[in-house]
Amino acid sequence: MKNQSRQENLAYIVAWSLLFATPLLSLYLRTANDPYLEFNWGEVFFVWGRFSIFLVLFIIHNFLLAPLLIHKHKRMLYATIMVALIGGFIIYQCTNRPNFKKREGFRPPRMEQRENLPRFEEFEDFRQHGPRDGGPRMERRHTPPLFVGEHDVLSIVVLLLMFGANLGTKYYFRSRSDQRKLEDLEKQNLEQQLEYLKYQINPHFFMNTLNNIHALVDIDPSKAQETIRELSKMMRFVLYEGDKSGVPLTKEFEFVRTYTKLMQLRYSDKVRITVDVPDEAPDVTIPPLMLISFIENAFKHGISYQHDSFIDIKLELTSSPAHYLTFKCRNSKAEKPNQEKGGVGLANVKKRLDLLYDKNYTLDIKDEPDIYIVELKLPLR
Repeated sequence: MKNQSRQENLAYIVAWSLLFATPLLSLYLRTANDPYLEFNWGEVFFVWGRFSIFLVLFIIHNFLLAPLLIHKHKRMLYATIMVALIGGFIIYQCTNRPNFKKREGFRPPRMEQRENLPRFEEFEDFRQHGPRDGGPRMERRHTPPLFVGEHDVLSIVVLLLMFGANLGTKYYFRSRSDQRKLEDLEKQNLEQQLEYLKYQINPHFFMNTLNNIHALVDIDPSKAQETIRELSKMMRFVLYEGDKSGVPLTKEFEFVRTYTKLMQLRYSDKVRITVDVPDEAPDVTIPPLMLISFIENAFKHGISYQHDSFIDIKLELTSSPAHYLTFKCRNSKAEKPNQEKGGVGLANVKKRLDLLYDKNYTLDIKDEPDIYIVELKLPLR
């Protein structure tokens, strides 16, 4: 995305550099082909001054107004500011343009008289103070703002074309960025599906869960049956929901409950596990297995078989000013983390969040000496 922005800004710099180089090249060619003309920087500065007005308006539109329309989709605000900006430009054009009025009988000089023509500095003095020798008069008149001449119409058309070209360029680079992001997302989804398969065939998880169920068959047959049902629900979710782009929030909540309940069977009372998940959820979707990666990481690195340890999981829903899901996971840190493999690494989770939510989410991870804290805030849609 940053690379796209650099390419876009480079295109603007090249275009404006060529535009500002035009009067230099034009004056150079004219003086090279006409021995009566001299290279006059005053003319160049005069043209650059007119160009600078458009450059300032372009910068305002490019960095302040265009993002309102393209990125934030605030069409009414964009249109209102644009009308005010163009109106101010029209007033400026109408009240700051010279209007020359030739006296009767004035004729342009012949070719042989060109060497006697005034230079640019003399022309400016002539324009501002009038003739000093009784020659043809030249008046500067302030036209009322409501009157728009041909020169003003042309300037307004150029301004509108400039804004249109700016929007078209931004949409072009935005579409390229979206296309590349879509390709990355599709590739990431393929990689994510392979990671989901690891959940389906993770031997450590199944071995420990089945061993726990086997032990419960003789001790507590009803609890063993319940555990089998919970394992079946979890695997049904992975098989039929894990490859979708979004799943109902209620199903993701249920998967979190099921996973933690099955994991609790493996540990003694020295491990304190608390799960606070809302009983009800709005009818919205969330990318599947997004939260379980952090929970699995907590079990993998936070459980100690020698000392007391804990895992606290909490999910909160907020609806003001917008719908958000806040996920919090706190766990103690074991001296020797569990070496079991499987699941999705946190680096992949962060990349997936970037692709799915861009900058519309917050992830805060605190790795303290004795505790590991993860807080994730996701917009719901």
